[in-house]
Amino acid sequence: MDRISINHRSSSSRYEVVIEAGFLAAIGGWARSSLDSAARKAVIVSNPTVFSLYGELVRKSLVRSGFDVSVWLMKDGERFKNLSSLNEALVNLAGNRLSRDDVVIALGGGVVGDLAGFASAVYLRGVRFLQVPTTFLAMIDSSVGGKTGINLASGKNMVGAFHRPSGVLIDVSTLQTLPRRELTAGFCEAVKHGAISGDKLFFQTADFLGKFDHRKPSDNADDLSKLVSAHVKFKASIVRQDETESTTRDDNRSRKILNFGHTFGHALEKVTKYRRLRHGEAVGYGILVAGELSKNLDLLSQNELNSLYDVVHRAGSLPRIADISPASIFDAFKSDKKSSAGRVRWILLKAIGQPVIISEDNIPRSALTRAVKTILKS
Repeated sequence: MDRISINHRSSSSRYEVVIEAGFLAAIGGWARSSLDSAARKAVIVSNPTVFSLYGELVRKSLVRSGFDVSVWLMKDGERFKNLSSLNEALVNLAGNRLSRDDVVIALGGGVVGDLAGFASAVYLRGVRFLQVPTTFLAMIDSSVGGKTGINLASGKNMVGAFHRPSGVLIDVSTLQTLPRRELTAGFCEAVKHGAISGDKLFFQTADFLGKFDHRKPSDNADDLSKLVSAHVKFKASIVRQDETESTTRDDNRSRKILNFGHTFGHALEKVTKYRRLRHGEAVGYGILVAGELSKNLDLLSQNELNSLYDVVHRAGSLPRIADISPASIFDAFKSDKKSSAGRVRWILLKAIGQPVIISEDNIPRSALTRAVKTILKS
C-alpha cells in the first residue's frame, strides 16, 4: 500500500491518498478511519455503469462498518455535469437528511467526483466527502487537489469551489474494466503532468506507454501502481504550495501550470458540446497545440516538440477533429475560465519540465492561428 499525505501551506489540515490494488473491498474500514465515529450516513454518488461494477461491493463494505447507506446515480457523461444534475444531487442529500457529520462518497470518474464534490461543498455550507476514483484520469488528477465544479453553457467548470476531500482511495484494479478510450484519456493527462514536471516523470510515462498492452492491463499492474503514485506525488507537490491557484502567481510552480493543454482542450470540448471527446482526449490535442505554439514562439525546440507528439501518440488514438473550424475554437477561447483581466493565460513550454505562463497579449495571433490549424488538420 502506498500512502501519500496531502498537506497545505495555507492550513494545518491534511488528507491522505491511499493506493492499493484490491482495496475497494475494504472501503468501509477506510472510510471510518478517514472520518470519525460521528459519521452515521453515507450517500454514494456514482453513475449506472460504475455502480453496476462496484456499487454493491462498496455498499456492503460500508454497511459492515456501521454506515446507513443510500445511493444516487447521475447520468453518464461530461454534458451531465451541469446545474440540473447538481440540483438533483442536492435534493437527494436533503431527502436523505444528511448532516454535516455525515459523508458523500464519489465513486466514479472525474465527472462524478467534480459534481459530488461540489454538491458536498454547497450542501449545508459544506459536508465531508471521500473520493474513490475509478478512471486513470481521475486517479492522477481530478481526485487530488480539492477542485470541484460543474459546467455552464458558456464554458467548462465555470461554477465550482475548492473543497478538500477527507480522503482519496485509489484501487488500480478498477482500471481493468475501463474501455480503451478512457485509458487513452487518462494517459493524455499523464503526458501533461510529465511535460510540465520534468524528464524523470515524462520518460517514466513514455516508457510505460511504450510497453503497455491495452488488452491486458492486469499484466502491468505493478508498473501501473507505480505510475499512478508518481503522478499523484507530483500533483500533490504543486497543490500543497498553491492550493487555490492564486491569481497573483505566474511562476513555473503555480497551480496554473496544471492547465497545460487545457485552453485548447476546453475549447474543443465546448464546440463539440461535450459529446465527441473525453476530457483527456481533448487535453491530448491541447498538449500538441501548446507545443506547436511554443515552437512558433521559439520557446521549444523541434526535438522536444517531436517528443511530445511521440508520447501523445503512445497514449492511443484520438477522435478526428478535422471538421472543426478554427473560428469556432477562437470564439470558445473568449470564455476560458483561466483568463486574467479578460486575457487568456497560456501555459507553454520552454523545454520539458520548464512551463511558462504567457498572456495572449504577448502572443501574435498568426502564431496561435498556425498552431490551431496545424492540429485541426492533423
